[in-house]
Amino acid sequence: MIEEYEFGRIIIQGKVYTSDVIVHKNGVEEGWWRKEGHKVCMDDIKRVIDLNPEIVVFGTGAYGRVKVEDNVIEYLKKKGIDVYALETKEAIKLFESLLKQGKNVVLAAHLTC
Repeated sequence: MIEEYEFGRIIIQGKVYTSDVIVHKNGVEEGWWRKEGHKVCMDDIKRVIDLNPEIVVFGTGAYGRVKVEDNVIEYLKKKGIDVYALETKEAIKLFESLLKQGKNVVLAAHLTC
């Protein structure tokens, strides 16, 4: 599904995206906006929750600058959702692997820092 990633740019199913994305088995949603650019808070995961994933993988940027707040992780885990927060390159690898295993996984990825 994800063909290529480099700082600030990702190619998914032949289309180039240059803003943060939410990726799931049924497609891509571009322009994933966070209330505080380098933090993921509860307001930032509404769409992720709407997708009813069993696993959420956060891509924290090329250098891991995005921080997922503890209350977000706790909330997702209480809902029975596994959570991973990795630098975006590694997050993409995990997402692809889980997708190939048939898991209902969502990737929320920051493409730059």
